[in-house]
Amino acid sequence: MNLIDAVLAQSAGIAAIRRDIHAHPELCFEEVRTADLVAQKLTEWGIPVHRGMGTTGVVGIVHGRDGGKNGRAIGLRADMDALPMTEFNTFAHASRHQGKMHACGHDGHTAMLLAAAQHLSQHRDFEGTVYLIFQPAEEGGGGAREMIKDGLFEKFPVEAVFGMHNWPGMPVGTFAVSSGPVMASTNEFKIIVTGKGGHAAMPNTGIDPVPIACQMVQGFQTILTRNKKPVDAGVISVTMIHAGEATNVIPDSCEIQGTVRTFTTEVLDLIERRMREVAEGISTAFGAQCDFSFTRNYPPTVNTAYEADFARRVMTDIVGADKALAQEPTMGAEDFAYMLQARPGAYCFIANGDGAHRGKYEGGGHDAGPCVLHNPHYDFNDELIPLGGSYWIKLAQAWLAHQPPKDRPMPAGVV
Repeated sequence: MNLIDAVLAQSAGIAAIRRDIHAHPELCFEEVRTADLVAQKLTEWGIPVHRGMGTTGVVGIVHGRDGGKNGRAIGLRADMDALPMTEFNTFAHASRHQGKMHACGHDGHTAMLLAAAQHLSQHRDFEGTVYLIFQPAEEGGGGAREMIKDGLFEKFPVEAVFGMHNWPGMPVGTFAVSSGPVMASTNEFKIIVTGKGGHAAMPNTGIDPVPIACQMVQGFQTILTRNKKPVDAGVISVTMIHAGEATNVIPDSCEIQGTVRTFTTEVLDLIERRMREVAEGISTAFGAQCDFSFTRNYPPTVNTAYEADFARRVMTDIVGADKALAQEPTMGAEDFAYMLQARPGAYCFIANGDGAHRGKYEGGGHDAGPCVLHNPHYDFNDELIPLGGSYWIKLAQAWLAHQPPKDRPMPAGVV
């Protein structure tokens, strides 16, 4: 493995920062302590800092040996927020705040970018500028969108922007990246079916919204199997059905909620339209009323081809071609998608292992639960810090050392 020796030597100190962040998780747009810590470390290393973008975002500015005078720049992004869930781990750096936990590894993402920042500031063996983007509120808050609204790419113009997420289950020492859609859009729906309540022993006197809702849930799945092309990916998951207060009462209404995931806007348009038609049609057929609402949240995360291939070449230099894998698309969502709508770039996965690293902590006490994302037993693997840090550094150096073709494909949002 071709790691940068200086990053490896400094990784223990960065790991201590990571565990401190893990012990003090902060939810979206509340990352005050985390942002303070990030800004403090960047300042200690001689890196100018811009704060407050997207509420609690931090941007570090690292100029190369030319002082950034050539005007070229690359953006590297890490997210900082935690999840609103209770941690079950009992190791020393477990969350000290009940109901808040770094269960997705954003503490590790921040640490890997800090490792790169420390090295880049000490060596500056490149020409141009590296913008270190520490983003708030990835977990549902759309922090990337808010930073862009605040002028992220106007204040810090980049040729390309790159992101990285740890991925449990893959063996440590592997990466994955591919062009095209790699994470899905996330969308929510809420349907209220209003019938006519009555006595459960005399259902003929009312309009029962519960079987109407059940018909809808079944009908939605035919959209995926009979309306959508079989080769196009899409998910409709009904995750909540609420109705009734007593066993002998037919309720007046029934509420259905859930999520829709797709890789393209075209498939999303189809699903939303057909869901509305199915919901309203079934309600009308049974004499009920239907209030249908559909909210589009994060768009799909779509890597541009040139940048994904470039990232793969850097990974190959570090871990070898056999460990720079094709990225299997996932129906999970990521608000880095907003940045990839505004600038070309690539979002990759770095393997987090199977959770065995938790047994290496002094005193143990990790409870041996599954180490998967959004699980109360999850923890980021600190072995990734020198690997991820080396990737960020080599990626920035390689990008700024070459001239990307001007005619390479761009996201639709780039003018």
